[in-house]
Amino acid sequence: MYVIAGLGNPGERYEDTRHNTGRIVLGSFLKTFGFPDFIFNKKLQSLLAEAKVGKEKVSVIMPETYMNKSGSAVGAIITNKKKARELIVVHDDLDLPLGKIKISWNRGTGGHRGVLSIVRALKTEEFVRIRVGISPSTAGGKLRKPKGEREVEEFILGKFKEKEADEMKKISKKVSAALEMIILEGLSAAMSKFNS
Repeated sequence: MYVIAGLGNPGERYEDTRHNTGRIVLGSFLKTFGFPDFIFNKKLQSLLAEAKVGKEKVSVIMPETYMNKSGSAVGAIITNKKKARELIVVHDDLDLPLGKIKISWNRGTGGHRGVLSIVRALKTEEFVRIRVGISPSTAGGKLRKPKGEREVEEFILGKFKEKEADEMKKISKKVSAALEMIILEGLSAAMSKFNS
């Protein structure tokens, strides 16, 4: 059974912020595969929805623990290293430009506190991540990510501008297609298609 975790922060205050990208971009996937409405699961400290993708059972969780404690929610459903291999974490990434996604496996955290929390809880990096770019870039494609801790925090907790929100809708479809491919055709096929 695949478990997909969309990272973000709970509550209205954070709803459309860049740091909630992991939660935002799962909308298209949930709709495409007819997932029911989320139900709060106390044991997982998460919103939970389950459905089938092809013949595969898939659980989608949105931790309600705040980003830097995502590991306690994910660790409640992923209880060993074998299960971690069927975990897909979807999250925002400052090292990628807005509009780009990258699928990673068994990689470092890149300084992302939500991912770091999950690695610490699971004691492994052997899980899939779909990294979704949120940084602005120049016309030539050069990243213009914020510098300094305060600027970074203000940026990631800031809301998407209208044009960026439109871009996120397109990205949602891309993430949905990537998730479907990972689940039905395997990680290698998805990586060679979406990372090229």
